[in-house]
Amino acid sequence: MIKLIKVTKNYGDVKALDEVDFEVRRGEVLGFLGPNGAGKSTAMKIITGFMAPSSGDVEVDGDLISDNSFDIRKKIGYLPETNPLYEDMRVCEYLSFIAKTRRIPKQREKSAIEKMVSSCALEEVFGKFIGELSKGYRQRVGLAQAMIHDPEILILDEPTSGLDPNQIVEIRDLIKKIGKEKTIILSTHILPEVSATCSRVVIINQGKIVAQGTSEELSAKLGSSEIVYVKFKGDSKEIKKGLESLGDLKNIKEYSGAEPYAAAFSASAENRDGREMIFEAAVKNKWIILELYKRRDNLEDVFRRLTLNE
Repeated sequence: MIKLIKVTKNYGDVKALDEVDFEVRRGEVLGFLGPNGAGKSTAMKIITGFMAPSSGDVEVDGDLISDNSFDIRKKIGYLPETNPLYEDMRVCEYLSFIAKTRRIPKQREKSAIEKMVSSCALEEVFGKFIGELSKGYRQRVGLAQAMIHDPEILILDEPTSGLDPNQIVEIRDLIKKIGKEKTIILSTHILPEVSATCSRVVIINQGKIVAQGTSEELSAKLGSSEIVYVKFKGDSKEIKKGLESLGDLKNIKEYSGAEPYAAAFSASAENRDGREMIFEAAVKNKWIILELYKRRDNLEDVFRRLTLNE
């Protein structure tokens, strides 16, 4: 559906994007991740036709944006990080203005607005001035303007930025609902949101794509291992010495900040389940286990390793 072909963008001597290649499949919700200044917003502006690349091109549905920018823009709805709202307009006036800007026929304008009001739950604020709305409702209005022309593609740049936890859940649920019908590129710093919403992720760092795939695929590619976490009640020095004597238990790390009477550790294991070894050692040494569990690297671990060179 969308393909970036060696897209490069220079701002003077600064290279914001360096031959970026990735593809978004039809009907996919793609998480586009990267630290501040990595090039995410620049890439999104180029995909939407808002900005031209220094070199390379973007293909949408078989058409190159360099050849057919106007028709491609009709297929795209864009919510930038800075929401494009006019605070002195009422919500109803603003959506009518956007409908006209998007050249929605007059006979369809009312139904298009009604559909957005229903989809984005704007009934309570439809007659209010945008300047009076909470950040959550402003984001809903921003989503409405991005979707009012019923685009095939949605580009959402930090759609939950600045929202409280309840508002984040509301917008996340709305994106999930929209994602059943449209192709979405979602940029966000809230990594659990990506895990909950996106089917695949692309990670960019310093203008280059450093990884892409599902969370599970990225973990596998990086050779992540299962880590065992354990918290004991007892003397930390004695327990650490006992853990180090277990030959198949590796990378033992002690964590500070446990309760005054407790000692917390993480470790990786070879050949056997680390939990089994730790439990046997606890029984033998009469250590009291307060917590014991294992997990693989999650998306946050993968992101840090790829963008901080950990």
